[in-house]
Amino acid sequence: MDVLARARALEAAGADVIHMEVGEPDFPTPRPIVEAGRRALAEGRTGYTPALGIPELREAIARHYRERHGLAVAPQRIVVTPGASGALLLVLAALLGRDETVALADPGYPCNRHFARAVEGRAVALPGAAEHGYQPTAAALAALDPPPRLVLVASPANPTGTLIAPAELAAIHAWCRRTGAALVVDEIYHGLVYEGEAPTALALGEDVLVINSFSKYFGMTGWRLGWLVAPEGLVRALERLAQNLFIAAPTPAQHAALAAFTPATLEIAEERRAAFRARREFLVPALRGLGFSVPVTPQGAFYVYADSRAFDDDCERLCRRLLEEAHVAVTPGTDFGRHEARGHVRFAYTTGIDRLERAVERIRRLLAQG
Repeated sequence: MDVLARARALEAAGADVIHMEVGEPDFPTPRPIVEAGRRALAEGRTGYTPALGIPELREAIARHYRERHGLAVAPQRIVVTPGASGALLLVLAALLGRDETVALADPGYPCNRHFARAVEGRAVALPGAAEHGYQPTAAALAALDPPPRLVLVASPANPTGTLIAPAELAAIHAWCRRTGAALVVDEIYHGLVYEGEAPTALALGEDVLVINSFSKYFGMTGWRLGWLVAPEGLVRALERLAQNLFIAAPTPAQHAALAAFTPATLEIAEERRAAFRARREFLVPALRGLGFSVPVTPQGAFYVYADSRAFDDDCERLCRRLLEEAHVAVTPGTDFGRHEARGHVRFAYTTGIDRLERAVERIRRLLAQG
């Protein structure tokens, strides 16, 4: 956010800044969703909804799992939330007690550890190695003593764009069952996978909690809408927490999201997935050509996590140079954890290929100066 604020200031002064720092798709919300939202507003659908979400949307999400993954998920297990952040907060508030621990990937989404602290829990970092796609492993979890109360993983992940292999995720789940830890899987970028279709972790069993969002694949970032699939026995506790923390997810957004799973919207979403894949296929080899080390090709999301130590062992200093001198905004690795973070940067390919080409050329010129 600091990078974005400085980029906006440079733009206000007349600079042409290429934004590769914020994880927000550059495509607008698909028109069928916008039209459904307009209808909801015109019909006066602006009052509170049930804390768990409108029944029609919970049923639509359940139908989505059945049609896309061949998986029967009861609508009663689905909780609609104000963004995936609302779902993460509910899960940690429901399951993490004071001084209890949640195991998290490092690098990983930074807000997760802050959510843990907000409910008086503690985050335990699992340093990720490139050979494992920067992802946690069952072996790394087995080394924790005592075991954590929760294990929170993401597939695809932010900032790396990597997936957890199905066999590894099954091993993590088995370890959680043996130790009594709850397994929470962040599938926020699940629709944006570029080789095949990633299976949902819900297939592992009804004890797995899965978080998803309408923000990334469906392009509804500002609508603030996500969902959580939880064991049925936990839903009442989640409902009470939702009633106290935020009452309900935004009403017009819920009605708009009913159009997210229609054929017209899914066609648009798939076209955009193809566009993101084309951007990835340009950017990864281009960054390698510049001298960045990208040991793992991202399989999903819209990020490239690159080792930048060939140019500077301080990623924050490098990011400042890229922004101030080349007018290219990227995110320092220190946003995402501590494990070798100062030697990495994250590039978001949330802008068109023409802009990505221009960014690469600007970076090339800057790096040539030494």
